[in-house]
Amino acid sequence: MLQVSRSNNLKIPKEIEVVTTSANDVDDTVAIKKGIAMAESKKFNEKKMKEKIELEDKDLKIIKKIPSNSNDLVVITVAKKLCAYVIAVTEKSPKKFRGVFVNRMQNYCLDTIEYLLEANFIRMDSTTNKEKREHYQKEAIVKLKLLGYIAMVAESSDCILTKQYKQISMQLAETINLIVAWKKSDDERWRKRN
Repeated sequence: MLQVSRSNNLKIPKEIEVVTTSANDVDDTVAIKKGIAMAESKKFNEKKMKEKIELEDKDLKIIKKIPSNSNDLVVITVAKKLCAYVIAVTEKSPKKFRGVFVNRMQNYCLDTIEYLLEANFIRMDSTTNKEKREHYQKEAIVKLKLLGYIAMVAESSDCILTKQYKQISMQLAETINLIVAWKKSDDERWRKRN
């Protein structure tokens, strides 16, 4: 820590402390807000503030602004929102993780959207087309599962925050469930048709 003496000279330390904690740590934010409240002689509930900060996710607010396109299937819209969230979250990741986790996570999201769009544009008018559509749906699920694994490893390596990993997991689960429901719907339509 640098100190300024009365003669305005800086006392430079001989050793610099290495900080390994995240810059956007919840405890740091709570400590800052507590200090401000004490300086202003206001009441401060540390537990409530901590809960509020953990629930508040600015990146999630960004994706909630993405409009739902009436031309897209619900699953495609949900996948787009997941992709937007992952991109927003990973843009703030430390540089050392960009080549390892960030590119992979973003690419898996974009691949998922690509597969879902390709599956949606295939008409189920023949057995071959139905199999192609199923192939793209399965590929989308595989990419989402890989995204989930990479997100878990990224969270344990402090590339993303725990609250961000939880949000990605919830959106992943919703997207996978919608793809599975879509596949079941296709199978029922195919059975009725034949």
